[in-house]
Amino acid sequence: MINIDKAVVYALSGSLFTFFMTALGAALVVFFKNAGSGKLKSIFCGFASGVMLAASVWSLLIPSMEYAEKVNISPVLASAGGFVVGVLFILIFDRIIRNKSLSENNKSNALLISAITLHNIPEGMAVGLSFASAINNKDPALLASAIALSIGIGVQNFPEGAAVALPLRQAGFKRGKAFFYGSMSGIVEPIFAVLTVLISSYVASYIPFFLSFAAGAMYLAVVKELIPQAMEASENESSPAIPGSIGAALGFLIMMILDISL
Repeated sequence: MINIDKAVVYALSGSLFTFFMTALGAALVVFFKNAGSGKLKSIFCGFASGVMLAASVWSLLIPSMEYAEKVNISPVLASAGGFVVGVLFILIFDRIIRNKSLSENNKSNALLISAITLHNIPEGMAVGLSFASAINNKDPALLASAIALSIGIGVQNFPEGAAVALPLRQAGFKRGKAFFYGSMSGIVEPIFAVLTVLISSYVASYIPFFLSFAAGAMYLAVVKELIPQAMEASENESSPAIPGSIGAALGFLIMMILDISL
C-alpha cells in the first residue's frame, strides 16, 4: 500500500517548485513596456513558438513513447494516437471560440494559454506518479529520480512561463494580467500531481496518451497562431521573417538543451 500522506507531501512540494518556476518565467514581463516594436513582438512570438515546439517533442512525445514501453503499450499508437486527438481538440476548440464575440487577439491568446496549460497537466501527472512509485517501493533511488524530475521540469518551465506571458504583454495585456495568465498556466501541475498520487493505480497506463495529446494540442496552437503572429508582427520591416525566425530558433535551442540536459 502507498503511504498516501507522504506521497502527497512529496508530490505537492515537487510540483509547487515547478509552478514557482513557471511564475518566475512569467515575471519577465515586468521588464518590458506594453507597446513594443513590431520587431520585438515578432521575436517574442517566435521565441514562444520555438520553446513550445521543442517542448512538444522532448517534453511530451519522446516521454510518451518511453512511458508506453514501460506499460507495454505500442509507442506508435500512444504517440500518434494522442497527438491526432490533441490536434483535433484544438481545431474543435478553435471553432468554438471563433463563434464567440471576442477580438481576434483574445481568440489567439485563448488558444495559446489553453495549449500550454494542457501541456502542463501531464507533466504534473508525471511528477505525482514518480513520487507515488518511489514511496510505494520505498526506494531511495526512485525518490532521487522523482526529485530530479521535478527540478528538470521546473527549469524547463521557466522559459515556458515567459513563452505565455511575453506574447500576451506584447498583445496589449497589462503587466499584472500577463503575469497572472503566464503563471496560472502552471497551477495545474501541483493540482494534477496530487490527484495522480491519489489515483495512481488507475492512471499510469494512460500517461503516454496524455503526453502525446498535449503535444498535438501545443503543436497546432503554435503552427496556427504563434508562427503567423511572429511573421505578421514585423511585416513592415525590411526583412520581416528574420526577427521571428531568430526568436523561434533561439527558443527551440534553449528548450532543447534544457530538455536533453535535464
